[in-house]
Amino acid sequence: MRVMGVDPGLTRCGLALIETAPGRSVTALDVDVVRTRSDEPLERRLRAVHEVADEWMAIHRPDVVAIERVFAQNQVSTAMGTAQAAGVVAMAAAYRDIPVAFHTPSEVKAAVTGSGRADKKQMTLMITRILGLQQPPSPADAADALALAVCHSWRAPMQGRVSSLDAQVARSRAGFEAKVLEGRAAAATEAAHADRTRNGSASADQERARAAARAMARTKGVRW
Repeated sequence: MRVMGVDPGLTRCGLALIETAPGRSVTALDVDVVRTRSDEPLERRLRAVHEVADEWMAIHRPDVVAIERVFAQNQVSTAMGTAQAAGVVAMAAAYRDIPVAFHTPSEVKAAVTGSGRADKKQMTLMITRILGLQQPPSPADAADALALAVCHSWRAPMQGRVSSLDAQVARSRAGFEAKVLEGRAAAATEAAHADRTRNGSASADQERARAAARAMARTKGVRW
């Protein structure tokens, strides 16, 4: 499976591609950082990120794109720019029918280092070891993109199993609920039939009582 990792950003957007093998073996195939100038209009910066990401997808044909999930930061403008960059990359993947997965920074850190609070230095060191690189990837955005790809390649099988189990549970619950509804419907039908039977019997008894009263009245000469 080929996983494209994306560390979104407007000033620097990290892109990485890895290939997975059976087990937890991963190999780095390519890495790059898209840079845009802060004095450029926003739409041109987003277009630059989109064009490079789309070109990567056209060349490398990843099976999935893993993007960092953006959270609000102290600087709202920075978070907005990061979210916009993530959006144009996700859109490029959508136009090519490539699945997109989002992972939080803590999920990536936990998958790569074992701790959701690892710092940049620890992340870079571990991703260098995991991928067997001769030197640490630079800048940090490149290392983060590689870490995102590795995180997804390791978490995806477990997430797939969990999703499969959830689907099985949902199907079982739906089947149980259908049987409950069917049982309730059958009980309601049976109760309605019993009510009609009882009402029919009561009506017949009343009619027989009226007939007997009329017969008795006739024997006594009373007009009914």
